[in-house]
Amino acid sequence: MADSIRNLSRLAAALTGIALVASFGAADWPQFRGTSSNSVSRDAAPPTSWGAGENIAWKAELPGRGPSSPIVVGNKVIVTCSSGVKQDRMHVLCFDVATGGRLWERQFWATGRTLCHPSSANAAPTPASDGELVFAFYSSNDLVCLDLDGNLKWLRGLAYDFPQAGNDTGMSSSPIVVGDVVIAQVECQGDSFATAVDKRTGESRWRIPRPREASWASPVVMRGATSAEDVVLLQSPKHLTAHDPATGKQLWAYETACDGISSATASNGVVYVASKGTTALKPSGPEPELVWNASTLQPGAASTIVDGDKLFAINRAGVLVCANTADGQVRWRVRLDGEFWGTPALVGNRLYCVGYKGAAQVIEISADGARGEIVGKGQFEGSIQSSPAIADGALYVRSDQFLWKIAAP
Repeated sequence: MADSIRNLSRLAAALTGIALVASFGAADWPQFRGTSSNSVSRDAAPPTSWGAGENIAWKAELPGRGPSSPIVVGNKVIVTCSSGVKQDRMHVLCFDVATGGRLWERQFWATGRTLCHPSSANAAPTPASDGELVFAFYSSNDLVCLDLDGNLKWLRGLAYDFPQAGNDTGMSSSPIVVGDVVIAQVECQGDSFATAVDKRTGESRWRIPRPREASWASPVVMRGATSAEDVVLLQSPKHLTAHDPATGKQLWAYETACDGISSATASNGVVYVASKGTTALKPSGPEPELVWNASTLQPGAASTIVDGDKLFAINRAGVLVCANTADGQVRWRVRLDGEFWGTPALVGNRLYCVGYKGAAQVIEISADGARGEIVGKGQFEGSIQSSPAIADGALYVRSDQFLWKIAAP
């Protein structure tokens, strides 16, 4: 920690660009998989098709690579990139929602290891915001805090404090904001841990050891009746644990083999995790109650989505499956075109699925939930590993080269 703070002034000198003043609105899609880490929006639905100028509000060029997803905070779209031969230059960019004009860009040099698999990049984790601050995390375990005008508040080079944290394929777990802390999950074969950092000062609040095994799943907040009852879920290859976000104290654990890429989903007091297919758990005491397990529900890289009585998952074969949240029984299946790394977004009765090769498909769910069908398609340039963001009737998608806003005129 001390080394990180001492190096702050040197790292801040790498900032570039000029911040422009922009009005601030409430957060619309403030973190990976949206407000509730469930990829569900209650907003208006974007168009079902686009291309050749149709329903493409704007397209902005990006300076570097990134599997990270865009977030939307008021009238700003924020995205991270990494560039350079060693992926050691980190970018945070902010675009105007209405025009796609670049409001500001900040750049930093990575302090930790940036070695990643060729399919990934240093800018793999999705940034998060509390509506006032933006927290950008990178595979190099650098955590940067900026305000919405792009002013640097603090930077933590976690690799200074924990030099053995990292793996050869790269890290991609996205941070979350809970109350007054930012929680990051750093699980690897070396120094594996989860940590909470004070969002105002960048100082560590707590740090707990985690299994020494690589995991790319992101932490999830399970909302309680009040904010004081919120719980943080941490998923590892060997178990799922729940923690007090203020102290890190473990509240319960469920020992099971979990997927190392897709993340858990919490909805209406039940946790759905990719384990032996899909497993539904209801917390009760030191060990949660097993509600059901469905071996036929095998999520791929995309995380599951839960909305009311329906659960959606895309398997590794590119088949979208809809099942009952009550018992895991399959309702219907739809074969999609392509391979999927990003998690779809659900708006009303429409699922927006964007494949790795840029092919997007819109699936409409019948009023009774008994069937789903493809009602629209679109195509993006380049490979896409990110998950789409949705706000105010618009769809935001990024590739390694571009950021798009899809919206009706």
